[in-house]
Amino acid sequence: MTLYIIMAVSLTVNIFLGWYLVKILKKFIFISETIADLYLTAKAFQVFVKSMYSMDTYHGEPLIQELIIRLKDLGDEIENFREVFEPTLDEEIERELEEELNAPEEETTLRPI
Repeated sequence: MTLYIIMAVSLTVNIFLGWYLVKILKKFIFISETIADLYLTAKAFQVFVKSMYSMDTYHGEPLIQELIIRLKDLGDEIENFREVFEPTLDEEIERELEEELNAPEEETTLRPI
């Protein structure tokens, strides 16, 4: 009789833990996708600001230069978080998006003030 009670409790606990694991994994995947989107959005904004900085009208503007530096720091922080969640990212899609974003970045370089 005691064995049946222990088995019933064990089965109940295992079902609960399985449900909890599925719930946590769904959140993990959602966070992973969100961080990837956040990284790509920040990278696109950084490329935009660098291209704006290279315009003759804004070249040498210290606020824009500071913004570029802070955006790079933000990108590095997001990259640190992204490394944690990387196993759930679709690498081929991410590589294509990063190549698109890096192409204009290679053309535009920061000139010193």
